[in-house]
Amino acid sequence: MTARIRVLIADDHPIMRSGIAGVLASQPDFEVVGEAADGAEAVSAAARLAPDIVLMDLRMPVKSGVAATEEILRARPVTRVVVLTTYATDGEMLRAIEAGAVGYLLKDVPHEELFRALRAIARGERYLAPMVTERLMTRWQQPARAALTDREREVLSAVARGASNKELAASLRITEPTVKAHLVHIFEKLDVENRTSAVRVGVERGIIDAG
Repeated sequence: MTARIRVLIADDHPIMRSGIAGVLASQPDFEVVGEAADGAEAVSAAARLAPDIVLMDLRMPVKSGVAATEEILRARPVTRVVVLTTYATDGEMLRAIEAGAVGYLLKDVPHEELFRALRAIARGERYLAPMVTERLMTRWQQPARAALTDREREVLSAVARGASNKELAASLRITEPTVKAHLVHIFEKLDVENRTSAVRVGVERGIIDAG
């Protein structure tokens, strides 16, 4: 008898967890060995249960899916982490893959594709949803995004210090709508969605100082 593929499901929505578990239970070669409601639980459950595959949501409380993926793979590199999420922004896809995820699927994936993907990953292969592959290829084939201007770096540095839009406008002697316009351009160039992520990416890339 072929060994079953042991799966840990990490998702903060209990209905989603039970739904995924039910879908996998319909196949004789999958065994759901545990569930986790946040990233920290996923890390501890993976250490305790030693699953073959962790199905990992990205946006979870306590610890993000990316952070949990990094911790799980540091402790147990043979575990295969597969992202199963509603979201597919370019930044999230890249961060998940850089963290070590070997699969990336969206939650509307057909059941048969999910089974096929997990079986391939259990054999040591990688699997990205076709839409994810297309998005990543398009991104890599595009010219590098424009660098931040001096003014945009100045704005981002002030944001890193905790300045509000009103404080930024006063210190730079510009209007608040102009501050917002600068932030929109910064978000687009760094491929992020909010101020916190912009600061993090800015520090990681050396655009602004960590201090």
